[in-house]
Formats: sequence, structure tokens, C-alpha cells
Amino acid sequence: MFRFNQISSAVLFIALPLGICAAAPLADENLGVLGAHPKWKVLERYQRTITHDDFARLIQDVYCTHGPTGDLISIEERSARILINREAKKFFTLRFAEDAASSAPVPRLWRPAKALPPPPTAERPLAGLRIALDPGHLGGAWAKMEERWFQVGNSTPVTEGDLVLRVARLVAARLQELGARVSFVRNGTEPVTRQRPDDFKELARKILIKNGVPQPRSDFLNPDDPEKEQTIRWQSEILFYRFSEIRRRAVLVNAKLHPDLVLCLHFNAEAWGDPQNPTLIDHNHLHLLVNGSYLPQELEFDDERFEMVRKLLSRAYDEELPLADTIAGVMARETGLPPYEYPTGDNVTKVGSTGYVYTRNLLATRLYRCPVVYCEPYVMNSREGFDRIEAGEYEGTRTFNGVERKNIYREYADSVVDGLMDYYRKARPGK
Repeated sequence: MFRFNQISSAVLFIALPLGICAAAPLADENLGVLGAHPKWKVLERYQRTITHDDFARLIQDVYCTHGPTGDLISIEERSARILINREAKKFFTLRFAEDAASSAPVPRLWRPAKALPPPPTAERPLAGLRIALDPGHLGGAWAKMEERWFQVGNSTPVTEGDLVLRVARLVAARLQELGARVSFVRNGTEPVTRQRPDDFKELARKILIKNGVPQPRSDFLNPDDPEKEQTIRWQSEILFYRFSEIRRRAVLVNAKLHPDLVLCLHFNAEAWGDPQNPTLIDHNHLHLLVNGSYLPQELEFDDERFEMVRKLLSRAYDEELPLADTIAGVMARETGLPPYEYPTGDNVTKVGSTGYVYTRNLLATRLYRCPVVYCEPYVMNSREGFDRIEAGEYEGTRTFNGVERKNIYREYADSVVDGLMDYYRKARPGK
């Protein structure tokens, strides 16, 4: 199991005996970790914006691929009934459009490619497009806390947050040359959230008690402590960098940046054991993610169910999939990486035509209210990946395993931008 995907809030430690997300909701709230109360009235704006067949297609093929939704979402001929609160037995009724021609406009702040004005010149195919770059994680002084750090001997430490920030800055420069309006969700190693681990100590203690640890320890002995997940420190750190941080980034994206697209940039990795003496492996791979494949236990949370329905009704997937598929095809060609194959029964569904794209319910892809493409190329602790990372940024090409390659940061950035160009040249109106 690779280590470095951002996990959805309801399943993060579902397989572990005492994970933060296995806890029952605190007080009388039925919310995911640090979740906000759903504003169900917002969905009134989507009345008659979607047909029965489109809604059923997206539920069955994209968002609820792991089985029927039971009493959470029931689809009838003219409407869908969506559970608001189980205890109160309250439901929201979404009325369908009679047909596509009579559908009301979809309310959204982002613009699909077909709604963009034609580019002024062929040399600027991304003119006017608003793109937000979201380099994953934090890096810097936070890298060890995030467990996104390893070092081989006296080599430069590998820290994912710093690597993807370098890539994002290269991506931004090229996008701006092509006419795009670029913003950063993160453009440094400091968190976007103002909260810190100490702010979550009391909540961490309550969660551990709910999980059957009556007297939680305050700290763990070392990173290899087998009981570290049962400590207040570990739980409070997770609440800070994985939940508070991503939720604050979502506020920035949704309330200030208003992009047409968010690119979440990551590197991948597989289990490496001791970060001071990591295991390097032979295989290297690539995949991309878009939102979907909610697990039944995730949809039991009122906020996650609301966020899924809102994402579905925005029709983000109809833009995300062809975008991700196009970018994946170009990245595969330019990087030479094979597709990653998730273990059978994992919380994903393969979609698209390239073999590289999956749907998965990640916190960022769910909360960002626009199309989101989540990139996971290169295994950092593969032998080739590590060698290329250690080579740093260089001009021209160098030989790795008998193949002439750009530096890994430039190759990553160029393949993403080339994929974007391919998509928007075909999908947006011409002059």
C-alpha cells in the first residue's frame, strides 16, 4: 500500500484499531472529522438542473460505485430523496428536469471548457482560464511530522511538500506564458490554516476515549512506537496537517480564488520502513484521481453526503474525467511510467480510457467546488525516482536506465501543461 495519497476523512484509519475516523461523532453531530454543518437549502438552487437519467448515471457509475445507497439516496421517476438527518427522519427532495433541453442552468462559479471564450491566438490556448495550483502537503519543518520525509545516507532528504512546490512553480510559469490566470493554494512551506497541533489536544483526547483508550498517553516514545496512534500528540498532529489544513485550503479555493480548475500536485511512494534507512524499490508508476467512489460508511456522515450531492449536481465530473484522461495520456507518453494498479477491493473505481485515472473520495477533491485533477506520478522511493530527485534541476537531459530524461521537476511540469493544452485546444470554442 503506498503511503502518500491524501485519504478521505471517513476512512483514513478504518483498518486500524484506534483511528481518528473510526470514532463515533462527538456530541449529537453526525459529521466527518472537523466537518461543517451542511447547508441543505443550497441544493434548492439545483432544482430541475439535471435529468433523472443523468443523476442515476452519476450516482451508479461515479459517486456510489460500491453498492446501493439504501435509504440515504432514493431515486424515483421525477425526483430523488436525499437523507438530511437520520435521527430526525428529514429528507431533501431534488426535482429532476423533464429532459436536457428544459434543464435549468447549473449554478456554479467555475467555467467548463465549452463555456470559455475562444482564445485570442493559437499561441495562447489557455488565455483567460483560471487555474489554481495546490502543491500537496507542507514540506519544510513540517515534513517529518507529516511522514513525508526520508533520507538515504548523507543524501539530501526527500520531502514531498518541497518537491511538489518546485513543480508547481514551473507549472505556473508555463501556464502564464500560455495565457492562464494562475493562483496558488499554497506557495510556501507554512500552513494555510492558522491552527496548530496544540489547538486539537482536547479533541484528540476525546476521540481516543471514544475509541476505547480511557487514559490516552500525551506523547509517543519515537516514530516506531507501536502505540503512537493512541497518543494525543499523534492524533492532534493528524487533525492539524491533514484535516484543518485541507479544510482551510478549501475555504481559500471556494471563497477567494474561484478557479475553473484545481491541479493537486503530488509525488507517490510505497512503504519505505525506517525513514532514516528507507527501502528503495524497483517499480515506478503513475495515476490520476478525480472525485467519486464514496464508501457507504462515508455517506453516513451528513456533511459528506451533502458535499457529494453538491459535487454531483455541479457536473464537475463531466469536466474532470476528460481533463484527467487527456492529461494522463500525455503524462504517460512523456514520463514513460506504467499505470498504478490499486489492490483489488480498494476504495477506488477505474474510469476513462487510458487506464491511469481512478475515482476516489479525497478531502480536497470533494471540498473544492470546481473540477479537480489530482496527480500522483513517480514513486519517490523507487530507485530511479530517488536518483532523479537527487539529481535536482539541470538543463537539457541526462541518462537514467539508458534513457535520456529531462530533470524530474521539468518533466512533471511539462507533461501536465502539455496535457492541459491538448484538452483545451480541443474542448474550448475556436475563433
